[in-house]
Amino acid sequence: MECYSISKWVLPFIFFAVTLAVQLIHCTVTYDRKAIVINGQRRILISGSIHYPRSTPDMWEDLIMKAKQGGLDVIDTYVFWNVHEPSPGNYNFEGRYDLVRFLKIVQSAGLYAHLRIGPYVCAEWNFGGFPVWLKYVPGISFRTDNEPFKNAMQGFTEKIVNLMKSENMFESQGGPIILSQIENEYGAQSKLYGAAGHGYMTWAANMAVNLGTGVPWVMCKEEDAPDPVINTCNGFYCDYFSPNRPYKPTMWTEAWTGWFTQFGGPIHKRPVQDLAFAVAKFIQKGGSFINYYMYHGGTNFGRTAGGPFVATSYDYDAPLDEYGLTRQPKYGHLNELHKSIKLCERALVSADPIVTSLGDLQQSHVYSSESGDCAAFLSNYNTHSPVRVMFNNMHYNLPPWSISILPDCRNVVFNTAKVGVQTSEMEMQPSGSELYSWETFNEDLSSLDQSSSFSSFGLLEQINVTKDTSDYLWYKTSVDIGSSESFLRGEGKLPTLIVQSTGHALHVFINGQLSGSAFGTRENRRFAFTGKVNLRAGTNTIGLLSIAVGLPNVGGHFESWNTGVLGPVVLHGLSQGKLDLSWAKWNYEVGLKGEAKNLISTDSISPVEWVQGSLIAQRQQPLTWHKQAYFEAPEGEEPLALDMESMGKGQVWINGQSIGRYWTAYANGNCNGCNYAGPYRPTKCHSGCNQPTQRWYHVPRAWLNARSNLLVVFEELGGDPTKISLVKRSVRSVCADVAEYHPMIKNWHIESYGHSEEIRKPKVHLKCSPGQTISSISFASYGTPFGTCGSFQQGTCHAPNSHSILEKKCVGEQRCAVSISNTNFGEDPCPNMLKRLTVEATCSPA
Repeated sequence: MECYSISKWVLPFIFFAVTLAVQLIHCTVTYDRKAIVINGQRRILISGSIHYPRSTPDMWEDLIMKAKQGGLDVIDTYVFWNVHEPSPGNYNFEGRYDLVRFLKIVQSAGLYAHLRIGPYVCAEWNFGGFPVWLKYVPGISFRTDNEPFKNAMQGFTEKIVNLMKSENMFESQGGPIILSQIENEYGAQSKLYGAAGHGYMTWAANMAVNLGTGVPWVMCKEEDAPDPVINTCNGFYCDYFSPNRPYKPTMWTEAWTGWFTQFGGPIHKRPVQDLAFAVAKFIQKGGSFINYYMYHGGTNFGRTAGGPFVATSYDYDAPLDEYGLTRQPKYGHLNELHKSIKLCERALVSADPIVTSLGDLQQSHVYSSESGDCAAFLSNYNTHSPVRVMFNNMHYNLPPWSISILPDCRNVVFNTAKVGVQTSEMEMQPSGSELYSWETFNEDLSSLDQSSSFSSFGLLEQINVTKDTSDYLWYKTSVDIGSSESFLRGEGKLPTLIVQSTGHALHVFINGQLSGSAFGTRENRRFAFTGKVNLRAGTNTIGLLSIAVGLPNVGGHFESWNTGVLGPVVLHGLSQGKLDLSWAKWNYEVGLKGEAKNLISTDSISPVEWVQGSLIAQRQQPLTWHKQAYFEAPEGEEPLALDMESMGKGQVWINGQSIGRYWTAYANGNCNGCNYAGPYRPTKCHSGCNQPTQRWYHVPRAWLNARSNLLVVFEELGGDPTKISLVKRSVRSVCADVAEYHPMIKNWHIESYGHSEEIRKPKVHLKCSPGQTISSISFASYGTPFGTCGSFQQGTCHAPNSHSILEKKCVGEQRCAVSISNTNFGEDPCPNMLKRLTVEATCSPA
C-alpha cells in the first residue's frame, strides 16, 4: 500500500548525501468513465463496510483480515461526529473511537479505505451521527443552506481531513484512503428543500473538494452532484444506475446485504444467491466499485442505536456476523464471486460490453480487450425456470435468477445461484461461567432528586430537557380526589387516564405503583396510554416515566422532531367530568437515581445499600437495578453473549461498559419460507417470528477481566435476572453440498485471483471455529442426495462408503477438504449421471 521509491547507491563511492535523495512518489487516485484509477491502473474494487465503533479495537484486525480473505480490496466506514465531538470543541479519538488506529490496521492489511465523513451518516445511529448539542446552536437548521449548520459541518469535516493529513492517511500521501464521501443520501431531501437544498449540496461538494485531499470525493444518491464529485448508487440493486456524467465511473456505495433490526420486528435475511446475482448484474453492465453495507454490522453499544426502536444488534445478515464470525454460506459464496470477478478485471476495465439476447429473459454480456482478454456474463432473469442457452457454439445451463461468469468466454467458474461452499449452523452454548448471588436496588419513586429536578406549568419536550444525557425523563404531578367520588364507594368504574405521547415508551405510576405501559413504533411515533387508574381520597401522585429508544436518524429537519409526553394528559370518569392535566404544574427529573449514583461503577464502595436478591424471582419489581458481582470470565476464545430472554426492558453494563438497550419484544413478521429468486425487499425472507426480536447481547471479551467482573442490569418492567446466563457463540454443525465437474456444464473452479489457467477439481471444504474440531459426520453421500442442511437425505444413487471416507479424512480435524471424484469413493455409483457430495459434520470443542 505504501507508494514510495528510494534512490539506490549508483556506485559504492557515491557521497553519503546521495542517500538523502529519497523521493516520495505520491500515489495518484483519479477516475475515468470505466473505473477508479490508482497509479494509472483502472481497478475493479470490492469494498465492505465495517464501522469501528460497532466493534472493539481488539476485534478490528481479525475483522479486517477476514474481509481481505473474503476478497475485499477496500474497507468502508462512516465517521461518527457525535462520538468524536461530544461537546463543542472537545474531541475523543480513543478506544472504540480511535479512527486513525482503525485505518492503520486497514493499511497494514494491504487494503484501501473509503472514508465516509458525511458528517451526516444516517446508519441507524443515534441522531444520524449528529451531536445533540448541534440542535441548540442558535439559528441552526440541519442539512440546508443555513450558515450556522454549514459552519459547524465544515469545522468538523476540516477536523477529520486535517487529522487524516497529519497521519499521512490519504493515498496521495502514501496512505490507505482512496475515496472520501461528503453528505449522505441527500438527493431526496435536496429536492424537497428546492433552491436551498441545491445550494447547500453544491456548497458541501465544493467545500470538500477545496480541502485538497488528493483523492476523489463521492456523493451517494445525489443525481446532481457537481464535478468533480462522483454521484453513486445505494440500494438492493444498482444495475439500473448511471452516473450523471459520461466521464464518471459507475459506483455502488451501499449494496445492502440484509436489513437492520427493530425491536418488535423480525430478523431480515437476504439470500446470498440473490446478493451475488445483484453484484454480478451490476458488474456485467459496467459497474466497477461495489461496497457491501454491511460486511460486518456489529453492535450498537451503549445508547448509540438510532431510529427510534433500532435494536442493539446491528448484525444486518452480513458476511461477518455481529460477533465477527464468518456467516456461511454468504461469506464463502461471495468470496468465490470476488475471485471470479477479478479473473475478468482486465477485460472489464478495457472495453464496453456487447449485449446479445439468448432468449426471452436471457442475455450475454461480453467484454473483449485489444490484448485478447475476453470475459462473458450469461444471465437468466426468469424467476421460476432454469434454461439451457447456446453461447459461442456451446450449451450452458442457467438456474433461475442467476448469472454465470466466464472469465475466458468459455468456461463457467461461478454461477450466482449455485452455492458450493460450506453452510454453518451456529448455536449459543453454556459458557460454564455461573451468575449467582444477585443483589438489587429499587428506584425510590416517592421523592424527587432536588439536584436534577425542577417544576414547570405544562408539558415539556423531552430532549430539550434531558439533552439526551439519559433515556429517561420523569413527568410528575399531583391530583386531589374528593372523598365523595362514587368510585371510592365501589359504585362506579375507576377513572381512566389517557396520556398522549411522542416518546417511544411510557410507564405510568400511580402513587408509586406501576399502573401500565405503552409503546410506540418506528412508523407511529405518536401513541397513547389508556388505562384504569386506582386513585384514593386525598392527594395522588401521577408519575409518567417517558423513555427514548434512540433519537431519529433520518428525515427532513429531524432536529425539530418532538419526543416525550406532549399531551394531552386527561383523567376521565370523575364527578366533575374530565380533568385535563396538560397545563398543571409538573415536576421534572432527568434520568434515574441509579444513574445519578453511578451504580454501574466498579468502585468497591457502593453509594447505595444493595439488598440480597433471594426473592427476586417471586417479587419481580419494576424500575429495579440488579447487580451480579463477581463472576469469572469463561475460558476459550469463542465470542460471548448475555441471554436476556427472562427480562423485560432496560439496559445492561459489564464492568462499567454499556452493552446496550435490551427489550424482550416479540417479533411480528412473515416467516413463511424464502425463495432467493425474484427482487429482494425487507418484507421478504423473515425469520424469528413470535420470538424475542433480540435474545442475545454481545459481550466483548476485551471488556472482561479474568476474575471479578461486575454485571449491572436496570430493569424497567420486572423480569427475572436469576435466569440471565452468559453463553458462547460457536459453530454447531457445518454442511457442504458440491457438484462434480461435468464437461457439458463447464463448472470449473480456477484456483487463484490471477489469470492462471490452473484448473482444479471441485472439493468439499469443511471448517469449524477456532478451538473446535470435527467430532462426527452426521450425514455423507456421494451420489444424488437432496434436502437442506440439517435434513439431508440419500437419493437413488449413493456410494456406500461415503460416510467412512468422510470420517477418515475429517474427524478430529479443525478443517478438511475432500475432492469430488470416483477415485475417492471407489466404483462409480451411477455412471453417466451428474453426482454431488453432500456432507453434514458436527463441531465440538477440541
